[in-house]
Amino acid sequence: MAKVTNTLRLLPFTVYVLLMFVLPAALVVTSAFQNGESWTLANFSIFSRPGIVVSFWNSCWLSALVAFVGAVFGAVVCFALLACKEGGVMRRLVDSASSTLSQFGGVMLAFAFIAVMGNQGMVTLLIRNLLHVNIYKNSMWLYSTQGLILPYLFFQVPLMIITFYQSIARLPENLAEVVAGLGGSKWMFWKNVGMPILFPSFMSGFLLLFANAFSAYATAAALISQGSQIAPLQVRAALISETGLGSEGVAGALAVGMLVIMLVVMVVYAAVERKAAKWLS
Repeated sequence: MAKVTNTLRLLPFTVYVLLMFVLPAALVVTSAFQNGESWTLANFSIFSRPGIVVSFWNSCWLSALVAFVGAVFGAVVCFALLACKEGGVMRRLVDSASSTLSQFGGVMLAFAFIAVMGNQGMVTLLIRNLLHVNIYKNSMWLYSTQGLILPYLFFQVPLMIITFYQSIARLPENLAEVVAGLGGSKWMFWKNVGMPILFPSFMSGFLLLFANAFSAYATAAALISQGSQIAPLQVRAALISETGLGSEGVAGALAVGMLVIMLVVMVVYAAVERKAAKWLS
């Protein structure tokens, strides 16, 4: 009876997952193998185009870079928060800001960066008028793949703080006391005990940030109006192509390529997360 009750409690969540995740993914995968009413593999020939390979490579290195930098900065902030009083003003402020900023993305984030650091942005004009330095002299970097680094970090660092803080806060304090009792320094504790224990949690946070950046679309679409320099924008180009080169099937094939990469990341993430839970249990 209890088992049936628990199953019924999970039913709404199961329906939600099926409708919002499983069904769309199934439709995308199905469209990749269709051309009109017939089944085909021809849609996957899109990956033979050099521009497609470059866009997927751009997505990979961009996601890895912002995930690594965001994970490192987020971990440093989490470490600093250990010195703050539990429930204090600073802790509440950081928690609130992290929860808000980790969800601040899309067109709003792109507009904020354009208004502040765009070609005619407030900071850009201030630097140009006071220091006589034009940060856009050589290139319009904000509107390129490299320009996505700063906007992505804006929500990656807060996400890492939310993800990693509980792991570092749950690190047993008696371990440091044991190391100190054996004559070890604080650096020895972190090098030989603390970091090895926290490394799986750090890696799981890094993989989560990678997946988050790899699948981001709206911010890039708002900033990069010309060209399709990353994988999500290639999917958009295939759907709205005015040259007749794109189609629903091609877009589905590109989406399947993204799904494969995301699936690999999620499998590794699940394995690392299990190891992290084992260390901290």
